[in-house]
Amino acid sequence: MTVSRAINTPQVVRPKTVEKVMAAVRATGYIPNALAGGLASKRSKLIAVVVPQINNSMFVDTIQSISDELARRGYHMLLCVAGYTHESEAEIVTTILSRRPDGIVLTGIHHSPELRKTVLNASIPVVEIWDLTPTPLDMLVGFSHAKVGYAIGQYLLNKGYRRFGLIWTEDRRAAQRKNGVCELLAQHGVDTPTEVLVPLPASLKLGREACASLLESDAVPDVLVCSSDTLAQGAIVEAMHRGMRVPEDIAVMGFGDLDFAAFHEPAITTVGIDRWGVGKRATDMLLEKLAGGFVSDPIVDVGFVLIERHSA
Repeated sequence: MTVSRAINTPQVVRPKTVEKVMAAVRATGYIPNALAGGLASKRSKLIAVVVPQINNSMFVDTIQSISDELARRGYHMLLCVAGYTHESEAEIVTTILSRRPDGIVLTGIHHSPELRKTVLNASIPVVEIWDLTPTPLDMLVGFSHAKVGYAIGQYLLNKGYRRFGLIWTEDRRAAQRKNGVCELLAQHGVDTPTEVLVPLPASLKLGREACASLLESDAVPDVLVCSSDTLAQGAIVEAMHRGMRVPEDIAVMGFGDLDFAAFHEPAITTVGIDRWGVGKRATDMLLEKLAGGFVSDPIVDVGFVLIERHSA
């Protein structure tokens, strides 16, 4: 019993006793059986975090924030990459739940009926992130992608741009932003933008190639709206490679306010999201519920900020 307490709740054991126990652990290479401990306590101390990609800079800060906050409070993160299809997400979440995590973080709000049923039947706290809906599975921390699109369209119209080109990835959340841009432009009688879709993950190379395609089309845009700063960076590099001035000859707009956006030349006009804050709020809500507390506001809209820089 003393050894168990020294390993699991060292704060209630005399420091000298803890030191002796840990010396024995190091000498023998002993690994505590977390599964057995979980059966006894009904807690695994694991929080599963499901993201579509880990090579997407958009999610890195959120993942790190969740990991840091969990570690600070005695939990561990089980990171899972689900891709962008309902089938792959449902499969991996089912596998995760068989490991009995104490809670789960899901990216987005659009899930298959099978996944929704599985998660709800698991009866564990769930936080969805990076999207917004009045009817989450349990709790939610995110923002409206449609409103982001409207804000981008309105900003660029106010700047006097009328010939729009879109460089866009094919994921659902990006599509919501694109629809917001297009709806806003339609309301103001602006022609439907010329569009180039690129595969995931976004890259500078894909941004350059898409920009080249739009610049060689019959209707050359006066502004390029990109679904990420990474694609915007590629578009700027390609335009300048062709001797064009940004924004004088063609403007470029990004999304995400990634680390390089403010320091690029020209600095990239973009939309900023508190990516770190999303992770911290999601973790706080999960652990508060696990501790038996009441989450008074289960839906948190972190909003966004349109950041005007030189590229547009």
